[in-house]
Amino acid sequence: MNGPHGPILAIQEITARIARRSEPTRAPYLERVYEATHSAPARARLGCSNLAHGFAAGDAQEKVALRGTTKPNVAIVSAYNDMLSAHRPFEHYPARIKKSVIRAGGIAQFAGGVPAMCDGITQGRDGMQLSLFSRDVIAMATAVALSHEMFDSTVMLGVCDKIVPGLLIGALTFGHLPTVLIPAGPMTSGIPNGEKARIRKQYEQGLVDRQTLLDAEAASYHSAGTCTFYGTANSNQLLMEVMGVHLPGASLPNPGTELRDALTDAAAERIAKITAQGPEYTPIAHVIDEKAVVNGVVGLLATGGSTNHTIHLVAIARAAGIILTWDDISDLGRVVPLLSRIYPNGPADVNHFHAAGGIALLIRELLTAGLLHEDVLTVAGPGLRRYTEEPVVVDGKLEWRPGPTETLDPAVLRPVSDPFSPEGGVRIVHGNLGQAVVKVSAVAAEHQVITAPARVFDTDADFLAAFRAGELTGDAVIVIRYQGPAANGMPELHGLTSALGLMQDRGQKVALVTDGRMSGASGTIPAAIHVTPEAAAGGPIARVQDGDVITLDCETSTLRVNVDAAEFAARPIIIREVAPVFGAGRELFAAFRATVGPADLGATVFGDPSGLDLEAAIDAPGLTLESTLDPAINERRYA
Repeated sequence: MNGPHGPILAIQEITARIARRSEPTRAPYLERVYEATHSAPARARLGCSNLAHGFAAGDAQEKVALRGTTKPNVAIVSAYNDMLSAHRPFEHYPARIKKSVIRAGGIAQFAGGVPAMCDGITQGRDGMQLSLFSRDVIAMATAVALSHEMFDSTVMLGVCDKIVPGLLIGALTFGHLPTVLIPAGPMTSGIPNGEKARIRKQYEQGLVDRQTLLDAEAASYHSAGTCTFYGTANSNQLLMEVMGVHLPGASLPNPGTELRDALTDAAAERIAKITAQGPEYTPIAHVIDEKAVVNGVVGLLATGGSTNHTIHLVAIARAAGIILTWDDISDLGRVVPLLSRIYPNGPADVNHFHAAGGIALLIRELLTAGLLHEDVLTVAGPGLRRYTEEPVVVDGKLEWRPGPTETLDPAVLRPVSDPFSPEGGVRIVHGNLGQAVVKVSAVAAEHQVITAPARVFDTDADFLAAFRAGELTGDAVIVIRYQGPAANGMPELHGLTSALGLMQDRGQKVALVTDGRMSGASGTIPAAIHVTPEAAAGGPIARVQDGDVITLDCETSTLRVNVDAAEFAARPIIIREVAPVFGAGRELFAAFRATVGPADLGATVFGDPSGLDLEAAIDAPGLTLESTLDPAINERRYA
C-alpha cells in the first residue's frame, strides 16, 4: 500500500484480520472472564474454614481486613531471587507494595513466587534446554499462586526473558483480575558494548586470556538491574509499556532511585483502585485485546527488539483467545519503520535510548503517524496518549509531565519522518525450507542477501569444533538443526555469534539457518532462526545436505534450498536419535518436549484455551492469511 495513508490503513486492516480470525477463541475467553467477575471481594465467597486458612498467618490488622468483605485484596506474585541482577531489586518490593496498597484502601498478600532463570548464565550449558519451557512453568506457577480465590487484583514482579511472558500468560488465565506488572529497571551503563564485543572476538581467536574476557564481562554486567543491551529483557519492558500493562514511564528508570521507588508505590496504589469493587474496573482481559497485541508487535518492529517475542507474543495472544500469526508480524513489518538503534542493533544501550527520548517519544512518534492504536484500555486508564508522558518526582511527590517532542540523539532514536529503515527490524522469511524469523535491524544491507553452499551440523558444539579446527574457510550457510522445541527445548545459540561474526569479518559470506533460537542479542550476520517445521518434526531442514545451495534473501523474504524439488522430496528424513536426556533437570521436562507446539504457534505446551484447533481455525474459510499488502508475498510464502 502506497501513499501517506497506506501504513495506517494496513495497521487497521491487519488488526481487523486478527479480530475476525480470533472470533471463535476470543468470544469464549471473554465469556469465561465475565462469568468469573464479581463486584464483592473474592474471599467473600469462600467458606469459613477456607477463609480462616487464608488469613491465619496474618498479623492482627491483616486479619481484621481479610475477615471483612469490603477491602480489595491484592496478590503479589514475584520472580525475586538474589542471584539474577534484574530481579535482585525485588527483594524489598513486597513490603513496600503492601504499605502502598493499604494507603490506597486495600490489603495485599504475597501470593507466591515463580522461578526465574537467566539465559546469560546458561548459554551453551545443559540448563539452557530448560529456558523456553520455563515460561510455561512460570505461567503455571502464577496460576497456582492465584488459585486460592482470595484476590481481587494482582501485581507481578518480573523483568527478564521468559519471566514476563510467563507472568502475563498466567495472569490472562485469571483475566477478570486487574494486573499491573512492576519492573525494576536497567543497571547503569558499564563498558561500551562495542568494546565488550571486540574482546569477545579476541578471546575466540586466542588473542586474550580468560581473565581479560572475564574482566570485560564483569565491567558490562556490574550491578543490580537489567542488562543494558536491547535483548529480550528490555524488549519485555518496552512491550509491557506499549501494551499498557506498566504505568507510563515505568520501564527504564534505574533501580535504587527515588523515581523508581515512587513508580513502585504508584503502581501499588493504582492496582488497589482498579478492582471490580471500584468505578475504574480494569481486568487484564480487557487491556490485552487485539489492538494491544498489534501495538506490541509495532513496538517490537519499530525498535528491532528481541526475536524471542515472535514466539512470546503469539503465546500471550493465545492466552487471551487471540490468534496472532507470523504472517501478521511480517505484514506489519512492511509498514512499520525502524526508529531506534540499541545494541546489538547499534552502539547505544537502553540508558542512552532512555536519555534520547525513550519510550515516551517512541510512542508519541508512532501515535502521531497512526501506527499505534490510541483507543485502548491501559492500567493507567483509557487511551495510550498517557504513555507519551514522563514521570518525575517533585518535592517528594510523583507526577507526570509531557514527554519530549523530538529526539535528543538521532543516532539512537529517530522520528517517523526520518527512520533508520522504512521497514521494521524483524522479518519473516518463507520458502521450501519452511518459515523462519530474521532480525534484520542488526544486519547491514550488504549482508541481507546470500546464496552459498550449506554446511550442516546437528549441534552447536559440532559447528564450533569445525570452526576452531579451521574447516570453515569459504562462503557458507551454516545449518544447525535439531535445536527446536520438540528436539531439546529450543535453546538459544547466542554462543555462536562471535565465531559467525569472525567469519564475516574475514570476508566470507555467511548466514545461519536453524530451528533453534538466537534471542534479542542476535549479531550482525543474517540468521534465519526458529525454522518451522523443525527437524525433529520431520521438517524440510532435516533433508538438507552439505553442499546444497541455500538462498536467504531478507529483501524478498525468501528462504529456500536450490535443489530439484523431486530430488529433495525423495530424500529420506532421518530423525536424529536422541539418547535419554539427564542432567540439569532436563529429565523432568520430557513431557514438555513430547507435547510442545511449533514455534510459530508460540512453542507452548498449553492447548488452545477454547479447545479449538488453532491450525484449523487459521485455515478455515473466511479466516485465511491473505496479505493486506502485497500479493507477491503469498507466492513467496508457499513457494
